[in-house]
Amino acid sequence: MPNWELRNCCNRDQGAFLITIGVFTVVILALWRTFLLTPFKLITVFLHEASHAIACKLTCGDVVGMQVHGNEGGVTQTRGGIYWLILPAGYLGSSFWGMTLVLASTNLLTARIAAGCLVLALFIVLFVAKNWTLRGLCIGFIIFLAVIWILQEMTQVRILRYVILFIGVMNSLFSVYDIYDDLISRRVNSSDAENHLGNDIVYISLWIHVSWTCHLIIRFRGLRYTISSSISYRAEQQCLKTWSALVVSFF
Repeated sequence: MPNWELRNCCNRDQGAFLITIGVFTVVILALWRTFLLTPFKLITVFLHEASHAIACKLTCGDVVGMQVHGNEGGVTQTRGGIYWLILPAGYLGSSFWGMTLVLASTNLLTARIAAGCLVLALFIVLFVAKNWTLRGLCIGFIIFLAVIWILQEMTQVRILRYVILFIGVMNSLFSVYDIYDDLISRRVNSSDAENHLGNDIVYISLWIHVSWTCHLIIRFRGLRYTISSSISYRAEQQCLKTWSALVVSFF
């Protein structure tokens, strides 16, 4: 019988990890429309646009250029590839990068690897960036991560894992909040969500549901690697099947 209880699932460190994710989630949602989160929102937009670019290359297309704007919008110019795979790749990629960074933050070595990969990606994008906002973002975050790395290695200010976790949580929330923000709270006619979903509230609701499902699955899968939970593997599989069935039912 599956055991759905979480009794005695977490030690002190694991509990602190969950509380930190919860605090970051509340802070991100509370400050979403303030200037305080602008640099992190722009790096989230960068990863969103990078996901479009990766989907384009994986479907044999060419990436002509990439832009991230100060108004927190972005554009990836592509040629060829499979359009219906490239378009939703931004939101799906945000969820994937969120999962990857959250998992990477659980260990100092993997946090270092994640930071190094992010710096490398930012450096590469410098050569395809089509505007100075994106170039400035790349340079600024390369310097920012380098400073955080130096502090981690040479002082007692060891916050690299928390920075990686914060960026991961923000990316995992982005696909849900951005669809809501662009299509329901306010309408942005040039957004991915608008282009993909149009004006149909049924499809808007569907994609919010799909994005939230991906977010929950990512969190659930992530916690399996970070928490010695009493939930059995079969219970986890049943939960994922249930959520998948709910998504399919909307079609």
